[in-house]
Amino acid sequence: MPLTCSETTPDIVVASKSLAVALLPSKGRGVIALHALRAGQLVERAPVIVVDAAEVERVAATTLGRYYYEWGASEDQAAIALGYGSLYNHSYEPNLAYEFREERMCIDYLALRDIEAGEELTINYNNLGELAFEPLSFDAR
Repeated sequence: MPLTCSETTPDIVVASKSLAVALLPSKGRGVIALHALRAGQLVERAPVIVVDAAEVERVAATTLGRYYYEWGASEDQAAIALGYGSLYNHSYEPNLAYEFREERMCIDYLALRDIEAGEELTINYNNLGELAFEPLSFDAR
């Protein structure tokens, strides 16, 4: 049964057995680990809603434009990750990597190193390839 925000856990917005969305100082919402995770461990397999290329521009102009992944062989589609997938904050030194599983319509999030309970889970929005350290098109906190 998921946890919800209460008087005893004001920082926790919602949680599952392993992960929680918490209110983080100076960042807003972020995802934290509720228990230790091992390097290489599959942390989450998030199903996605695929947005057709013809609709991407419309979605990009909405609030969802800040939360989607470029998707498809030519990256002309978009994918909205469900679960915690669209809530991981950015870091140039992330503790998670993500892999698109287009045939399964999901994104896998894997621990890059051992992660302690209570630690924020982050991804590099540019992923981990040759563009990993390119500046983002917005100011990440």
